[in-house]
Amino acid sequence: MHSSLGTRLLSSMPSNIFMDSMVIWAVIMLISMCIGGYFMIRKFLKVLPKNDGRSKLDWQNHWVETSRHLWTDDSKEFLDKLVKPVPGPFRDIAKHSIAAEIGRIALEEKAPEVTRDHCIKGYISATPRRDNKFLVAFLNKNQIDYKPYEHLMQK
Repeated sequence: MHSSLGTRLLSSMPSNIFMDSMVIWAVIMLISMCIGGYFMIRKFLKVLPKNDGRSKLDWQNHWVETSRHLWTDDSKEFLDKLVKPVPGPFRDIAKHSIAAEIGRIALEEKAPEVTRDHCIKGYISATPRRDNKFLVAFLNKNQIDYKPYEHLMQK
């Protein structure tokens, strides 16, 4: 009788495959939550007000709205080409932050319209240095001289 009880207990335990899959799914869920939390924290930090009372996101919206009339079809197309390498889910956000920086530069220079020069300068200042290699490859591919912007890439 004792051995039949032991056999019943062993047969009711889950298989190793089931337990391994549970561990794998737990790890996947934990990694997914960490990645999502990272992006939520980044977004939260953008919304916090700075010393002037406006957040980084408020300033981006301000520069985009105040420079909207300066954008031409050519400059919009050029910006679309610049952000093409950015992965799809992040492209709109990247485009907005780069457009804000381009608009800020154009307004500070009191330019009558946004030019390719403004787009390149804004892209350099709005993106991390590690993204400059994509810009250089893009400019080389389109046969645009990037020598005037090298000093901005060093900052």
